[in-house]
Amino acid sequence: MRHPHDVELPVRVDRSASAPLPAQLVQQLRELVVSGALRPGDALPSTRGLAARLGISRGSVVTAYDQLHGEGYLHATNGATVVHPDLARSRAEPPAARPGPRPSAAPPRRARKRPMIDLTPGRPDTGRLATPQWRAAWRDAAAAAGTDAPPPQGSEPLREQIAEHLRLMRGVVRDPGDLFVTAGARDGLQLLLAVLGGRAGRGLRVAVEDPGYPSLRRVPERLGHEVLPVPIDDQGLDPARLPSGAWTGPGEWEIERAPDAVIVTPSHQYPLGASMPAARRLELLGWARAHDALIVEDDYDSELRYVGEPLPALSALDHAPGTVPEPPAPGRLLGAGGHVATLGSFTKVLAPGLGVGYLLAPPALRGDLLRLRNDLGNPASAVAQDAMARFLADGGLRRHTARMRREYRRRRDLLTAALAGVRGVRAVPMDGGLHAVLEFTGEVALEEQDVVDRAAAAGVRVAALGSYWAHGARGGRRGVVVGFGATGAAPEGEALPDALAVLARVLAAPGDGPGR
Repeated sequence: MRHPHDVELPVRVDRSASAPLPAQLVQQLRELVVSGALRPGDALPSTRGLAARLGISRGSVVTAYDQLHGEGYLHATNGATVVHPDLARSRAEPPAARPGPRPSAAPPRRARKRPMIDLTPGRPDTGRLATPQWRAAWRDAAAAAGTDAPPPQGSEPLREQIAEHLRLMRGVVRDPGDLFVTAGARDGLQLLLAVLGGRAGRGLRVAVEDPGYPSLRRVPERLGHEVLPVPIDDQGLDPARLPSGAWTGPGEWEIERAPDAVIVTPSHQYPLGASMPAARRLELLGWARAHDALIVEDDYDSELRYVGEPLPALSALDHAPGTVPEPPAPGRLLGAGGHVATLGSFTKVLAPGLGVGYLLAPPALRGDLLRLRNDLGNPASAVAQDAMARFLADGGLRRHTARMRREYRRRRDLLTAALAGVRGVRAVPMDGGLHAVLEFTGEVALEEQDVVDRAAAAGVRVAALGSYWAHGARGGRRGVVVGFGATGAAPEGEALPDALAVLARVLAAPGDGPGR
Protein backbone atom coordinates (compact mmCIF):
# COMPACT_ATOMS: atom_id res chain seq x y z
CA MET A 1 0.00 0.00 0.00
CA ARG A 2 1.38 3.38 -0.95
CA HIS A 3 1.44 6.02 1.77
CA PRO A 4 -1.36 8.61 1.44
CA HIS A 5 1.15 11.44 1.20
CA ASP A 6 2.73 9.71 -1.83
CA VAL A 7 -0.50 10.17 -3.80
CA GLU A 8 -1.07 13.69 -5.11
CA LEU A 9 -4.67 13.84 -6.20
CA PRO A 10 -5.25 16.09 -9.23
CA VAL A 11 -8.67 17.22 -8.04
CA ARG A 12 -10.14 20.67 -7.66
CA VAL A 13 -13.49 22.18 -6.75
CA ASP A 14 -15.46 24.95 -8.40
CA ARG A 15 -17.68 26.84 -5.99
CA SER A 16 -19.50 28.54 -8.88
CA ALA A 17 -20.56 25.21 -10.42
CA SER A 18 -24.11 23.95 -9.98
CA ALA A 19 -22.95 20.53 -8.71
CA PRO A 20 -22.42 20.28 -4.93
CA LEU A 21 -18.81 20.05 -3.74
CA PRO A 22 -19.10 16.37 -2.61
CA ALA A 23 -20.54 15.43 -6.03
CA GLN A 24 -17.63 17.15 -7.78
CA LEU A 25 -15.15 15.16 -5.71
CA VAL A 26 -16.99 11.88 -6.29
CA GLN A 27 -16.95 12.36 -10.06
CA GLN A 28 -13.26 13.26 -10.21
CA LEU A 29 -12.12 10.48 -7.86
CA ARG A 30 -14.21 7.93 -9.70
CA GLU A 31 -12.63 8.97 -13.01
CA LEU A 32 -9.14 8.68 -11.50
CA VAL A 33 -9.86 5.10 -10.42
CA VAL A 34 -11.44 4.08 -13.74
CA SER A 35 -8.59 5.61 -15.76
CA GLY A 36 -5.94 3.86 -13.67
CA ALA A 37 -4.42 7.05 -12.29
CA LEU A 38 -5.40 5.67 -8.89
CA ARG A 39 -4.67 1.97 -8.65
CA PRO A 40 -6.12 -0.74 -6.37
CA GLY A 41 -4.45 -0.47 -2.96
CA ASP A 42 -3.44 3.19 -3.32
CA ALA A 43 -4.12 5.09 -0.11
CA LEU A 44 -6.01 8.37 -0.30
CA PRO A 45 -5.22 11.45 1.77
CA SER A 46 -7.05 11.80 5.05
CA THR A 47 -10.35 13.62 4.88
CA ARG A 48 -8.91 16.39 7.04
CA GLY A 49 -5.78 16.74 4.89
CA LEU A 50 -7.65 16.84 1.58
CA ALA A 51 -10.18 19.30 2.94
CA ALA A 52 -7.38 21.61 4.08
CA ARG A 53 -5.65 21.45 0.69
CA LEU A 54 -8.85 22.24 -1.21
CA GLY A 55 -10.05 24.84 1.28
CA ILE A 56 -13.41 23.17 1.89
CA SER A 57 -15.12 21.62 4.90
CA ARG A 58 -14.04 18.17 6.05
CA GLY A 59 -17.71 17.11 5.92
CA SER A 60 -17.72 17.51 2.11
CA VAL A 61 -14.74 15.15 1.78
CA VAL A 62 -16.28 12.64 4.24
CA THR A 63 -19.51 12.64 2.20
CA ALA A 64 -17.59 12.01 -1.02
CA TYR A 65 -15.51 9.19 0.51
CA ASP A 66 -18.63 7.58 2.00
CA GLN A 67 -20.34 7.66 -1.40
CA LEU A 68 -17.37 5.95 -3.05
CA HIS A 69 -17.22 3.43 -0.18
CA GLY A 70 -20.83 2.50 -0.91
CA GLU A 71 -20.14 2.22 -4.65
CA GLY A 72 -17.25 -0.15 -4.05
CA TYR A 73 -14.43 2.10 -5.27
CA LEU A 74 -12.90 2.71 -1.83
CA HIS A 75 -12.21 0.45 1.12
CA ALA A 76 -11.48 1.32 4.77
CA THR A 77 -8.44 -0.31 6.38
CA ASN A 78 -6.73 0.27 9.70
CA GLY A 79 -5.93 3.95 9.68
CA ALA A 80 -6.40 4.61 5.96
CA THR A 81 -8.83 4.71 3.07
CA VAL A 82 -7.58 2.91 -0.05
CA VAL A 83 -8.77 2.19 -3.57
CA HIS A 84 -10.65 -1.10 -3.26
CA PRO A 85 -8.23 -4.04 -3.81
CA ASP A 86 -11.00 -6.08 -5.51
CA LEU A 87 -10.85 -3.72 -8.48
CA ALA A 88 -7.52 -5.33 -9.39
CA ARG A 89 -9.36 -8.46 -10.48
CA SER A 90 -11.30 -6.54 -13.10
CA ARG A 91 -8.20 -5.04 -14.73
CA ALA A 92 -6.12 -6.90 -17.30
CA GLU A 93 -2.41 -6.06 -17.28
CA PRO A 94 -1.44 -4.12 -20.42
CA PRO A 95 0.77 -6.06 -22.87
CA ALA A 96 4.48 -5.34 -22.80
CA ALA A 97 5.63 -2.76 -25.35
CA ARG A 98 7.41 -4.19 -28.39
CA PRO A 99 10.02 -2.24 -30.36
CA GLY A 100 9.06 -1.43 -33.89
CA PRO A 101 7.85 1.31 -36.17
CA ARG A 102 5.10 3.49 -34.92
CA PRO A 103 1.83 2.66 -36.68
CA SER A 104 0.42 5.31 -38.89
CA ALA A 105 -3.03 4.88 -37.41
CA ALA A 106 -4.02 4.18 -33.83
CA PRO A 107 -5.09 0.57 -33.26
CA PRO A 108 -8.70 -0.02 -32.28
CA ARG A 109 -9.26 0.58 -28.58
CA ARG A 110 -9.52 -2.61 -26.55
CA ALA A 111 -12.75 -2.96 -24.62
CA ARG A 112 -12.30 -3.00 -20.86
CA LYS A 113 -13.39 -6.32 -19.35
CA ARG A 114 -16.58 -6.14 -17.32
CA PRO A 115 -15.97 -6.93 -13.64
CA MET A 116 -17.83 -10.00 -12.42
CA ILE A 117 -20.99 -9.09 -10.53
CA ASP A 118 -21.67 -11.59 -7.77
CA LEU A 119 -25.39 -12.13 -7.11
CA THR A 120 -24.97 -15.37 -5.19
CA PRO A 121 -27.14 -15.24 -2.05
CA GLY A 122 -26.25 -14.72 1.59
CA ARG A 123 -23.78 -11.83 1.35
CA PRO A 124 -24.80 -8.51 2.94
CA ASP A 125 -23.86 -5.07 1.69
CA THR A 126 -21.10 -3.90 4.03
CA GLY A 127 -20.54 -0.58 2.26
CA ARG A 128 -22.97 1.27 4.51
CA LEU A 129 -21.62 -0.19 7.75
CA ALA A 130 -18.63 2.09 8.26
CA THR A 131 -20.54 4.70 10.25
CA PRO A 132 -19.01 6.82 13.04
CA GLN A 133 -20.73 4.56 15.61
CA TRP A 134 -19.26 1.41 14.07
CA ARG A 135 -15.76 2.87 13.92
CA ALA A 136 -16.00 4.21 17.47
CA ALA A 137 -17.15 0.83 18.83
CA TRP A 138 -14.13 -0.95 17.35
CA ARG A 139 -11.70 1.84 18.27
CA ASP A 140 -12.83 1.82 21.90
CA ALA A 141 -12.84 -1.98 22.06
CA ALA A 142 -9.30 -2.16 20.70
CA ALA A 143 -8.10 0.52 23.12
CA ALA A 144 -9.60 -1.36 26.07
CA ALA A 145 -8.34 -4.78 24.99
CA GLY A 146 -6.75 -6.71 27.84
CA THR A 147 -4.66 -9.85 27.99
CA ASP A 148 -7.39 -12.21 29.25
CA ALA A 149 -9.32 -14.56 26.98
CA PRO A 150 -13.09 -14.05 26.85
CA PRO A 151 -15.15 -15.99 29.43
CA PRO A 152 -16.25 -19.43 28.20
CA GLN A 153 -19.90 -18.37 28.04
CA GLY A 154 -18.99 -15.09 26.38
CA SER A 155 -18.72 -11.46 27.43
CA GLU A 156 -21.29 -10.61 30.08
CA PRO A 157 -21.94 -7.09 28.69
CA LEU A 158 -22.52 -8.59 25.24
CA ARG A 159 -24.88 -11.25 26.57
CA GLU A 160 -26.83 -8.54 28.39
CA GLN A 161 -27.09 -6.51 25.19
CA ILE A 162 -28.14 -9.55 23.15
CA ALA A 163 -30.83 -10.36 25.73
CA GLU A 164 -32.15 -6.81 25.38
CA HIS A 165 -31.97 -7.06 21.59
CA LEU A 166 -33.99 -10.29 21.66
CA ARG A 167 -36.57 -8.70 23.95
CA LEU A 168 -37.06 -5.66 21.73
CA MET A 169 -36.66 -7.21 18.27
CA ARG A 170 -37.72 -10.84 18.68
CA GLY A 171 -40.23 -10.83 21.54
CA VAL A 172 -38.07 -13.18 23.64
CA VAL A 173 -37.66 -12.46 27.36
CA ARG A 174 -34.76 -14.50 28.74
CA ASP A 175 -31.99 -14.17 31.26
CA PRO A 176 -28.49 -13.41 29.88
CA GLY A 177 -27.41 -16.57 31.69
CA ASP A 178 -29.25 -18.60 29.03
CA LEU A 179 -27.12 -17.03 26.28
CA PHE A 180 -23.80 -18.28 24.94
CA VAL A 181 -21.67 -16.14 22.64
CA THR A 182 -20.56 -18.19 19.63
CA ALA A 183 -18.47 -17.75 16.51
CA GLY A 184 -21.63 -18.15 14.41
CA ALA A 185 -24.57 -20.47 13.79
CA ARG A 186 -22.47 -23.51 12.94
CA ASP A 187 -20.45 -23.15 16.13
CA GLY A 188 -23.66 -23.00 18.17
CA LEU A 189 -25.10 -26.02 16.38
CA GLN A 190 -21.98 -28.08 17.08
CA LEU A 191 -22.28 -27.27 20.79
CA LEU A 192 -25.91 -28.37 20.88
CA LEU A 193 -25.27 -31.62 19.02
CA ALA A 194 -22.29 -32.44 21.23
CA VAL A 195 -24.39 -32.01 24.40
CA LEU A 196 -27.39 -33.93 23.02
CA GLY A 197 -25.17 -36.72 21.69
CA GLY A 198 -23.47 -37.00 25.07
CA ARG A 199 -26.81 -37.28 26.83
CA ALA A 200 -28.12 -39.85 24.36
CA GLY A 201 -24.94 -41.94 24.36
CA ARG A 202 -25.46 -42.65 20.66
CA GLY A 203 -25.65 -41.02 17.27
CA LEU A 204 -28.51 -38.57 16.88
CA ARG A 205 -31.25 -38.42 14.30
CA VAL A 206 -31.51 -34.83 13.04
CA ALA A 207 -34.37 -33.63 10.83
CA VAL A 208 -33.65 -30.77 8.43
CA GLU A 209 -35.78 -28.76 6.03
CA ASP A 210 -35.63 -29.88 2.41
CA PRO A 211 -34.71 -27.60 0.69
CA GLY A 212 -32.64 -25.86 3.33
CA TYR A 213 -29.37 -24.21 4.24
CA PRO A 214 -26.65 -26.61 3.00
CA SER A 215 -23.96 -25.77 5.57
CA LEU A 216 -26.25 -26.42 8.56
CA ARG A 217 -27.28 -29.72 6.99
CA ARG A 218 -23.64 -30.72 6.61
CA VAL A 219 -22.71 -30.04 10.25
CA PRO A 220 -24.58 -33.04 11.72
CA GLU A 221 -23.40 -35.20 8.81
CA ARG A 222 -19.77 -34.30 9.52
CA LEU A 223 -20.28 -35.13 13.20
CA GLY A 224 -21.53 -38.61 12.33
CA HIS A 225 -25.23 -38.13 13.00
CA GLU A 226 -28.07 -39.33 10.77
CA VAL A 227 -29.72 -36.53 8.76
CA LEU A 228 -33.39 -36.83 7.81
CA PRO A 229 -34.51 -34.38 5.08
CA VAL A 230 -38.17 -33.36 5.55
CA PRO A 231 -40.03 -31.72 2.64
CA ILE A 232 -41.49 -28.26 3.22
CA ASP A 233 -44.59 -26.57 1.84
CA ASP A 234 -45.66 -22.94 1.51
CA GLN A 235 -45.82 -22.64 5.33
CA GLY A 236 -42.42 -24.16 6.01
CA LEU A 237 -41.80 -27.49 7.70
CA ASP A 238 -44.94 -29.52 8.39
CA PRO A 239 -44.76 -31.43 11.72
CA ALA A 240 -47.14 -34.03 10.27
CA ARG A 241 -44.30 -35.15 7.99
CA LEU A 242 -41.99 -35.88 10.93
CA PRO A 243 -41.73 -39.53 12.06
CA SER A 244 -43.68 -40.02 15.27
CA GLY A 245 -42.23 -43.20 16.66
CA ALA A 246 -43.87 -44.35 19.88
CA TRP A 247 -41.29 -44.42 22.69
CA THR A 248 -41.74 -47.44 24.95
CA GLY A 249 -38.56 -47.32 27.04
CA PRO A 250 -34.87 -46.51 26.86
CA GLY A 251 -33.78 -47.19 23.26
CA GLU A 252 -37.09 -48.91 22.34
CA TRP A 253 -39.46 -47.63 19.65
CA GLU A 254 -42.60 -49.23 18.24
CA ILE A 255 -42.09 -47.71 14.77
CA GLU A 256 -39.51 -45.48 13.03
CA ARG A 257 -37.65 -43.50 15.66
CA ALA A 258 -38.58 -39.83 15.84
CA PRO A 259 -35.78 -37.28 15.36
CA ASP A 260 -33.84 -36.13 18.41
CA ALA A 261 -33.52 -32.63 16.93
CA VAL A 262 -35.21 -30.63 14.19
CA ILE A 263 -33.42 -27.70 12.51
CA VAL A 264 -35.90 -25.13 11.19
CA THR A 265 -35.98 -21.55 9.84
CA PRO A 266 -39.52 -20.59 10.92
CA SER A 267 -39.33 -16.83 10.43
CA HIS A 268 -37.88 -16.92 6.90
CA GLN A 269 -37.46 -20.39 5.42
CA TYR A 270 -34.23 -20.71 3.46
CA PRO A 271 -34.26 -20.41 0.50
CA LEU A 272 -37.98 -20.32 -0.41
CA GLY A 273 -38.96 -17.63 2.08
CA ALA A 274 -42.01 -19.16 3.82
CA SER A 275 -42.99 -17.87 7.28
CA MET A 276 -44.35 -20.50 9.63
CA PRO A 277 -47.79 -19.39 10.95
CA ALA A 278 -48.62 -19.44 14.65
CA ALA A 279 -50.78 -22.57 14.47
CA ARG A 280 -48.00 -24.60 12.89
CA ARG A 281 -45.42 -23.24 15.36
CA LEU A 282 -47.57 -24.44 18.24
CA GLU A 283 -48.07 -27.78 16.52
CA LEU A 284 -44.28 -28.16 16.14
CA LEU A 285 -43.74 -27.29 19.81
CA GLY A 286 -46.35 -29.85 20.81
CA TRP A 287 -44.64 -32.47 18.69
CA ALA A 288 -41.24 -31.69 20.28
CA ARG A 289 -42.62 -31.99 23.81
CA ALA A 290 -44.38 -35.25 22.99
CA HIS A 291 -41.25 -36.77 21.42
CA ASP A 292 -38.53 -35.46 23.75
CA ALA A 293 -36.94 -33.58 20.84
CA LEU A 294 -35.04 -30.31 20.58
CA ILE A 295 -36.11 -27.72 18.02
CA VAL A 296 -33.09 -25.78 16.74
CA GLU A 297 -34.35 -22.45 15.42
CA ASP A 298 -31.96 -20.85 12.91
CA ASP A 299 -32.93 -17.17 13.22
CA TYR A 300 -30.50 -16.08 10.52
CA ASP A 301 -31.97 -12.84 9.07
CA SER A 302 -35.34 -12.29 10.73
CA GLU A 303 -34.55 -8.61 11.45
CA LEU A 304 -34.37 -7.93 7.70
CA ARG A 305 -38.11 -8.27 7.20
CA TYR A 306 -39.50 -5.44 5.08
CA VAL A 307 -43.16 -6.44 4.95
CA GLY A 308 -44.60 -5.80 8.41
CA GLU A 309 -42.65 -6.19 11.62
CA PRO A 310 -40.23 -9.06 12.36
CA LEU A 311 -42.07 -12.16 13.59
CA PRO A 312 -41.46 -13.29 17.20
CA ALA A 313 -38.85 -16.00 17.55
CA LEU A 314 -40.03 -19.55 18.20
CA SER A 315 -38.31 -19.35 21.60
CA ALA A 316 -40.88 -16.72 22.62
CA LEU A 317 -43.60 -19.41 22.54
CA ASP A 318 -41.58 -22.07 24.29
CA HIS A 319 -40.35 -20.74 27.59
CA ALA A 320 -41.97 -18.88 30.46
CA PRO A 321 -39.64 -16.52 32.36
CA GLY A 322 -38.69 -17.92 35.75
CA THR A 323 -39.13 -21.56 34.76
CA VAL A 324 -36.87 -23.75 36.88
CA PRO A 325 -35.15 -26.43 34.77
CA GLU A 326 -35.77 -29.99 35.82
CA PRO A 327 -33.36 -32.84 35.10
CA PRO A 328 -34.56 -35.20 32.38
CA ALA A 329 -36.12 -38.49 33.37
CA PRO A 330 -34.02 -41.60 32.75
CA GLY A 331 -33.70 -42.28 29.03
CA ARG A 332 -34.90 -38.78 28.08
CA LEU A 333 -32.82 -35.97 26.53
CA LEU A 334 -34.70 -32.92 27.81
CA GLY A 335 -36.45 -32.00 31.03
CA ALA A 336 -39.16 -29.41 31.62
CA GLY A 337 -38.49 -25.77 30.85
CA GLY A 338 -38.00 -25.56 27.11
CA HIS A 339 -37.59 -27.50 23.89
CA VAL A 340 -36.28 -24.71 21.62
CA ALA A 341 -32.71 -23.50 21.13
CA THR A 342 -32.24 -20.39 18.98
CA LEU A 343 -29.15 -19.83 16.85
CA GLY A 344 -28.46 -16.20 16.01
CA SER A 345 -25.73 -14.46 14.07
CA PHE A 346 -24.88 -10.91 13.01
CA THR A 347 -23.45 -12.18 9.72
CA LYS A 348 -26.42 -11.37 7.46
CA VAL A 349 -27.20 -8.02 9.06
CA LEU A 350 -23.65 -6.68 9.46
CA ALA A 351 -20.70 -8.50 7.90
CA PRO A 352 -19.83 -12.12 7.07
CA GLY A 353 -16.35 -11.90 8.58
CA LEU A 354 -17.50 -10.63 11.99
CA GLY A 355 -17.38 -14.07 13.63
CA VAL A 356 -19.81 -13.29 16.47
CA GLY A 357 -23.17 -14.97 17.07
CA TYR A 358 -25.18 -16.39 19.92
CA LEU A 359 -26.97 -19.47 21.17
CA LEU A 360 -30.10 -19.11 23.28
CA ALA A 361 -30.36 -22.46 25.05
CA PRO A 362 -33.16 -24.15 27.00
CA PRO A 363 -32.37 -23.89 30.74
CA ALA A 364 -32.13 -27.68 31.04
CA LEU A 365 -29.11 -27.69 28.68
CA ARG A 366 -27.32 -24.72 30.21
CA GLY A 367 -25.17 -26.69 32.67
CA ASP A 368 -23.92 -29.18 30.08
CA LEU A 369 -23.24 -26.40 27.57
CA LEU A 370 -21.27 -24.40 30.12
CA ARG A 371 -19.16 -27.41 31.07
CA LEU A 372 -18.41 -28.04 27.39
CA ARG A 373 -17.50 -24.38 26.81
CA ASN A 374 -15.22 -24.47 29.85
CA ASP A 375 -13.33 -27.33 28.20
CA LEU A 376 -13.28 -25.85 24.68
CA GLY A 377 -13.01 -22.13 25.42
CA ASN A 378 -14.79 -19.37 23.55
CA PRO A 379 -13.69 -18.96 19.91
CA ALA A 380 -15.07 -15.42 19.38
CA SER A 381 -12.50 -12.64 19.65
CA ALA A 382 -12.64 -10.64 22.89
CA VAL A 383 -12.22 -7.40 20.92
CA ALA A 384 -15.07 -8.35 18.56
CA GLN A 385 -17.32 -9.21 21.50
CA ASP A 386 -16.55 -5.88 23.19
CA ALA A 387 -17.10 -3.95 19.94
CA MET A 388 -20.46 -5.64 19.38
CA ALA A 389 -21.54 -4.91 22.97
CA ARG A 390 -20.72 -1.22 22.47
CA PHE A 391 -22.42 -1.09 19.05
CA LEU A 392 -25.59 -2.67 20.46
CA ALA A 393 -25.59 -0.43 23.54
CA ASP A 394 -25.34 2.71 21.38
CA GLY A 395 -28.30 1.63 19.23
CA GLY A 396 -26.07 1.21 16.19
CA LEU A 397 -27.46 -2.19 15.23
CA ARG A 398 -31.09 -1.00 15.30
CA ARG A 399 -30.29 2.03 13.16
CA HIS A 400 -28.20 0.05 10.68
CA THR A 401 -30.89 -2.64 10.41
CA ALA A 402 -33.57 -0.02 9.70
CA ARG A 403 -31.42 1.53 6.95
CA MET A 404 -30.66 -1.80 5.32
CA ARG A 405 -34.27 -2.95 5.52
CA ARG A 406 -35.27 0.02 3.38
CA GLU A 407 -32.38 -0.52 0.98
CA TYR A 408 -32.99 -4.25 0.51
CA ARG A 409 -36.70 -3.61 -0.05
CA ARG A 410 -35.73 -1.15 -2.81
CA ARG A 411 -33.45 -3.74 -4.41
CA ARG A 412 -36.09 -6.45 -4.20
CA ASP A 413 -38.55 -4.14 -5.98
CA LEU A 414 -35.90 -3.39 -8.60
CA LEU A 415 -35.39 -7.10 -9.20
CA THR A 416 -39.11 -7.78 -9.44
CA ALA A 417 -39.58 -4.98 -11.97
CA ALA A 418 -36.55 -5.96 -14.07
CA LEU A 419 -37.68 -9.59 -14.46
CA ALA A 420 -41.44 -9.09 -14.54
CA GLY A 421 -41.73 -9.53 -18.30
CA VAL A 422 -39.60 -12.66 -18.64
CA ARG A 423 -41.71 -15.64 -19.76
CA GLY A 424 -41.36 -18.90 -17.89
CA VAL A 425 -40.01 -17.31 -14.70
CA ARG A 426 -41.88 -16.56 -11.47
CA ALA A 427 -40.40 -14.54 -8.62
CA VAL A 428 -41.32 -16.38 -5.41
CA PRO A 429 -42.83 -13.83 -2.96
CA MET A 430 -40.34 -12.78 -0.27
CA ASP A 431 -41.13 -10.71 2.81
CA GLY A 432 -37.51 -10.03 3.71
CA GLY A 433 -33.90 -11.12 3.44
CA LEU A 434 -31.06 -10.69 0.97
CA HIS A 435 -32.17 -12.87 -1.93
CA ALA A 436 -35.00 -13.79 -4.28
CA VAL A 437 -35.92 -17.11 -5.87
CA LEU A 438 -36.73 -17.13 -9.58
CA GLU A 439 -38.67 -20.33 -10.17
CA PHE A 440 -38.98 -21.81 -13.66
CA THR A 441 -42.65 -22.40 -14.45
CA GLY A 442 -42.08 -24.83 -17.33
CA GLU A 443 -43.61 -22.50 -19.89
CA VAL A 444 -40.15 -22.07 -21.42
CA ALA A 445 -37.43 -24.74 -21.62
CA LEU A 446 -34.95 -23.53 -19.00
CA GLU A 447 -32.31 -25.64 -17.28
CA GLU A 448 -30.75 -24.49 -14.02
CA GLN A 449 -27.10 -25.20 -14.73
CA ASP A 450 -27.37 -23.84 -18.26
CA VAL A 451 -28.75 -20.55 -16.94
CA VAL A 452 -26.10 -20.40 -14.20
CA ASP A 453 -23.29 -21.07 -16.70
CA ARG A 454 -24.50 -18.58 -19.31
CA ALA A 455 -25.06 -15.89 -16.69
CA ALA A 456 -21.51 -16.42 -15.39
CA ALA A 457 -20.12 -16.21 -18.93
CA ALA A 458 -21.91 -12.87 -19.24
CA GLY A 459 -20.41 -11.61 -15.97
CA VAL A 460 -23.13 -12.39 -13.40
CA ARG A 461 -23.01 -15.11 -10.74
CA VAL A 462 -26.23 -16.70 -9.44
CA ALA A 463 -26.97 -20.01 -7.66
CA ALA A 464 -29.02 -23.01 -8.81
CA LEU A 465 -32.15 -23.61 -6.73
CA GLY A 466 -31.65 -27.38 -6.93
CA SER A 467 -28.43 -27.15 -4.91
CA TYR A 468 -30.45 -26.48 -1.74
CA TRP A 469 -32.15 -29.88 -1.73
CA ALA A 470 -30.52 -32.76 0.08
CA HIS A 471 -30.65 -35.02 -2.99
CA GLY A 472 -31.42 -32.58 -5.79
CA ALA A 473 -34.63 -30.69 -6.50
CA ARG A 474 -37.84 -32.64 -6.03
CA GLY A 475 -41.33 -32.18 -7.36
CA GLY A 476 -40.12 -30.49 -10.52
CA ARG A 477 -39.10 -27.24 -8.80
CA ARG A 478 -36.29 -25.59 -10.75
CA GLY A 479 -34.92 -22.10 -10.78
CA VAL A 480 -32.12 -19.81 -9.66
CA VAL A 481 -31.46 -17.96 -6.40
CA VAL A 482 -30.39 -14.33 -6.82
CA GLY A 483 -28.79 -12.33 -4.01
CA PHE A 484 -28.97 -8.55 -3.91
CA GLY A 485 -26.91 -7.82 -0.79
CA ALA A 486 -23.29 -7.41 -1.91
CA THR A 487 -22.68 -7.22 -5.66
CA GLY A 488 -18.89 -6.97 -5.78
CA ALA A 489 -16.66 -3.99 -6.45
CA ALA A 490 -18.84 -2.31 -9.06
CA PRO A 491 -20.89 0.67 -7.90
CA GLU A 492 -24.10 -0.47 -6.19
CA GLY A 493 -26.21 2.10 -8.03
CA GLU A 494 -25.05 0.73 -11.39
CA ALA A 495 -24.14 -2.89 -10.72
CA LEU A 496 -27.52 -4.33 -9.77
CA PRO A 497 -29.60 -2.89 -12.67
CA ASP A 498 -26.86 -3.90 -15.11
CA ALA A 499 -26.66 -7.42 -13.67
CA LEU A 500 -30.44 -7.83 -13.72
CA ALA A 501 -30.56 -6.73 -17.35
CA VAL A 502 -27.95 -9.38 -18.20
CA LEU A 503 -29.88 -12.02 -16.27
CA ALA A 504 -33.14 -11.06 -18.01
CA ARG A 505 -31.46 -11.51 -21.41
CA VAL A 506 -30.09 -14.92 -20.38
CA LEU A 507 -33.51 -16.09 -19.16
CA ALA A 508 -35.26 -14.73 -22.26
CA ALA A 509 -33.01 -16.70 -24.64
CA PRO A 510 -32.88 -20.33 -23.44
CA GLY A 511 -29.72 -22.06 -24.64
CA ASP A 512 -28.74 -19.12 -26.84
CA GLY A 513 -28.00 -16.25 -24.48
CA PRO A 514 -24.91 -14.23 -23.67
CA GLY A 515 -21.78 -16.24 -23.27
CA ARG A 516 -22.77 -18.97 -25.78
